[in-house]
Order: sequence, then C-alpha cells, then structure tokens
Amino acid sequence: MVPLPRFLATSAWAYRIVRLAFAVMFIIAGGLKLADPAVFATTIDAFGLIPSFLLPVVAIGLPLLEILAGIGLLFDFRGSLTTLTLLTVVFILVLAYGIHLGLDIDCGCYGPGDPEAEAFGHLRSSLYRDLGMLVMAGYLYIWRQLNGMQAISSRVPFGHRLISLRDSGSSSL
Repeated sequence: MVPLPRFLATSAWAYRIVRLAFAVMFIIAGGLKLADPAVFATTIDAFGLIPSFLLPVVAIGLPLLEILAGIGLLFDFRGSLTTLTLLTVVFILVLAYGIHLGLDIDCGCYGPGDPEAEAFGHLRSSLYRDLGMLVMAGYLYIWRQLNGMQAISSRVPFGHRLISLRDSGSSSL
C-alpha cells in the first residue's frame, strides 16, 4: 500500500475535501453535458466508439450517471466512489485512444465550450486531469482502508457519514 503523509492518512477533513472535490467535478461535468446533449452526442461520435443509434442514450445516460454518482459520493453512499472511479478509468482509456489516433477534438468532458479544450485544443490536458482524478479516487480508497471505514448504505440516515468496520454501531466523522 502507498504510504501517505500522516495528516493525509488520518485527517477526516482531508478525506472530506477530496471527496467533495471529486464529487463536484462529476456533478458539474454531468450538468454541463446534460445542458446540451446533442452537442455532447456529436463529441462522443467523434471518437467513433459508440454506434450512432446509441448516441442519444449515451449522451443523456452518461451525464445522468455522473450526476447521480456524484451526489451519492457527496453523501458517501456505497457504490458511488466505485462508479466514479470506473467512469474515470473509462474516460482515461477513451482519451488515450483519441490521442493514439491523433484526434484533435474537444474531449467533451465539461460540455460544449469547455475552457480547457478551447485553451489547449487537444486531449492530453484532459488526460492529465483525469489521471489526477484517478489519484483522488485512489486516495479516498486508501484513506478508507487505513481508517477502517466504509461508505454508508442508502438505509443509514443522512446524519451518519461513515461507519467503522470495527464497530458498526458507532458513527465516525
């Protein structure tokens, strides 16, 4: 396991801040894509990975999944971090594929008019950002492991953030 500095390994606040940032990135990205699904469908089509008849479904379904999983991670619901981590890995693979093909397109990550895409005009900056997001997800997993915590299930009241694996009767944080 990767050693973390003591503050990062034990600080509930560091965990909360990283979790909040990771979740908000997906909520914003999903919302911006959902605001104009036709443009997002065009961006998806540029990668050539999705059959055209599925583009409308993916252009609406993917942003909805990002938003719902992001909201779930805000409340630390079980499965949300895994969903967002898997999405991040898929996005990294798609960006790497686009770079390999030499595509000079907007990644579509933050919807139409993505300032990053306009400023840099290529996929590499998006790939680096997504790799950073993968590091964030890794930190969240490592923190949970080091602190004996797991995400709550949807049956637990919103007032409880994390449940200790050692003593599931007491809430932490």
